Amino acid sequence: MKMGGGRRNYGAWLGSNSCSSVNLLLFMLPLMAVAGLVSVWGPNPFPWNPVANQRVSWSSLNPSSSSSSSSSLNSRVTTVEIPDSSGKQREGVLDLRSRVVVAVDDAHGKEEKAISDDTAFNHSSTPPLSVQAVPSLQLPNKTGGILNFTGRTNNTMNESYGPIVKHRWERKISILERTEGKLIQARAAIREAKDGNQTQDPDYVPVGPMYWNAKAFHRSYIEMEKQFKVFVYEEGEPPVFHNGPCKSIYAMEGNFIHAIEINKQFRTRDPEKAHVFFLPFSVAMMVQFVYERDSHDFGPIRKTVRDYVHLISSRYPYWNRSLGADHFMLSCHDWGPATSFSVPYMYKNSIRVLCNANTSEGFNPAKDVSFPEINLLTGTMTGFVGGPSASRRPVLAFFAGGVHGPIRPVLLEHWEDKDEDIQVHKYLPKGVSYYEMMRKSKYCLCPSGYEVASPRVVEAIYTGCVPVLISDHYVPPFSDVLNWKSFSVEVSVKDIPNLKNILMGISTRQYIRKKRRVAQIRRHFEVHYPPKRFDAFHMILHSVWLRRLNIKVHDDH
Repeated sequence: MKMGGGRRNYGAWLGSNSCSSVNLLLFMLPLMAVAGLVSVWGPNPFPWNPVANQRVSWSSLNPSSSSSSSSSLNSRVTTVEIPDSSGKQREGVLDLRSRVVVAVDDAHGKEEKAISDDTAFNHSSTPPLSVQAVPSLQLPNKTGGILNFTGRTNNTMNESYGPIVKHRWERKISILERTEGKLIQARAAIREAKDGNQTQDPDYVPVGPMYWNAKAFHRSYIEMEKQFKVFVYEEGEPPVFHNGPCKSIYAMEGNFIHAIEINKQFRTRDPEKAHVFFLPFSVAMMVQFVYERDSHDFGPIRKTVRDYVHLISSRYPYWNRSLGADHFMLSCHDWGPATSFSVPYMYKNSIRVLCNANTSEGFNPAKDVSFPEINLLTGTMTGFVGGPSASRRPVLAFFAGGVHGPIRPVLLEHWEDKDEDIQVHKYLPKGVSYYEMMRKSKYCLCPSGYEVASPRVVEAIYTGCVPVLISDHYVPPFSDVLNWKSFSVEVSVKDIPNLKNILMGISTRQYIRKKRRVAQIRRHFEVHYPPKRFDAFHMILHSVWLRRLNIKVHDDH
């Protein structure tokens, strides 16, 4: 009985436990299935539920920058696309021609690596704005979708997402970040305009081969009018500051200083809203009032500039924030470049607007601006503009001027009083008008003197004479927009003996085209009071605007 009963009890126990095991197994199977799915999908299997606190760094969006981002975290300025001085037509947008990039020195003496990819607008080797900095901005990503500022990629316009919960640690968007975001939009608009429809304009629509890309230039100009703001430092006393000559070959110094200080469209008195900062000193006035004549001592001028930069950098945070990269100076005096050497960051980083645009002396077309030397004898251009048609110009080429510098002696040696067609004079014969000779000539020779710039270039344009640039290392004015080869002739110094053959080799049809183009681009070199759209003042501003588009300034957070 005990044995039998034992067997029955054991069987009953076995039967009851078998049922429990089956039940346990049935209970565990769903859990094992769920665990398997979790292992495949990850901890968040619901892709429609956004991560509220997701913030994507710029380098994570740009794989090519990951290797260099750590080495440039201390950089305060990022360079983007900038022009070169090759003279060849390229595919660029910002300078409307090329795709070359240089670096801006940072506070630790390091330099960012240059990039020449067309994606330079959207990528940077330093971490710029966070992706949530400008909520309205959207950039195309590599997959064709839209990268918005939540860090997600939307490939369909109708796809919707749940609301994003803002966390307390998200900082407030700064004015600088908003400003930089709008500049990104401007760069995108300029690029799109390159192959788009021509923008309408009641005043002037740029067209023709005189421009590297007329559509992109026009769009860039309009974007400048919409948002570009300049802050003028008010420190400093005239005549060295806030003043300048408005007559003579240095007239553009005073002309620009006065024009920008009374301008209501571009000047802002709120530095937080400024894109660039103008240092309103006049080199021509410093030479007159600071430099001791015939002393050969440049020290007082250097000290004046150093003291001024020290003053504004101690009163305001903007110079130190960008290491001068969003600041610009302007000079038409021969000593303008040397003056900028007074402060290392001014020479290396700042936008230098110079008539003396000599690449052999450190002029950098990537960040510096070449602007025209205009000899305003009376303070205005009245009486100097206009000339007869091509058929009423009997002289092939004309030059008259002082013999200084290395090029003019060569020109005089080969052509002075040697040929009736090439009228080259050291001194004009008595009773012969300089400007009348320019109006009688098809080509006006513009050789460099001690410095590369010459007022004859604009004088030729004013009188309808095709300018012949004879120089080495000279970057012509506004050459990031204007294709000088389409309306002028460039002759190297070594080709001076062959000058007549070069000019005679230009067909009548080609000459007439060049002359018509000179008349079309003349508006960009005219000086008006008050300034008019597309004139010299606005073209100088536009050149500065282009350089500002080439950099990105970061907050020090």
